[in-house]
Amino acid sequence: MPRERDPLVVGRVIGDVLEPFTKSISLSVNYSNKEVNNGCELKPSQIVNQPRVDIGGDDLRTFYTLVMVDPDAPSPSEPNLREYLHWLVTDIPATTGATFGKEVVCYEGPRPSAGIHRFVFVLFRQPGRQTVYAPGWRQNFNTKDFAELYNLGSPVAAVYFNSQRENGSGGRRLL
Repeated sequence: MPRERDPLVVGRVIGDVLEPFTKSISLSVNYSNKEVNNGCELKPSQIVNQPRVDIGGDDLRTFYTLVMVDPDAPSPSEPNLREYLHWLVTDIPATTGATFGKEVVCYEGPRPSAGIHRFVFVLFRQPGRQTVYAPGWRQNFNTKDFAELYNLGSPVAAVYFNSQRENGSGGRRLL
């Protein structure tokens, strides 16, 4: 797929959160049987509880790290908390899901207060087991710096969705 048509480029996930990469592992994220597709909209009431995350791969000795961030916190027009870390799971064995990994930063359900927020799931291949640790904060997390710190390399998969306040909040609205 040409980069300019890649939904991660169109949604500015590539640039704001990640550098360009080539997807090499399947990543499936579902909230109550609603699959997350790039750019889809989910209401805050649908994303209160952590999603079911399944990953592909073929070598059971390979482990992955899952990061979930909001690059639009506290608002898309002034994202001065960019990126806000909502969830961090490490040591996920290939061909399983997040529940088989180690939750090092517990899931915090998104509560966008102004504008439309992007919530990004990024999957990295770990260089080994128990090699990734929790940061000391959630706000101003930086996925690129985190990946560099733990030698995670480029992502192997990513997907994002949009969300805004249930009753709307003015500003740009999704149709």
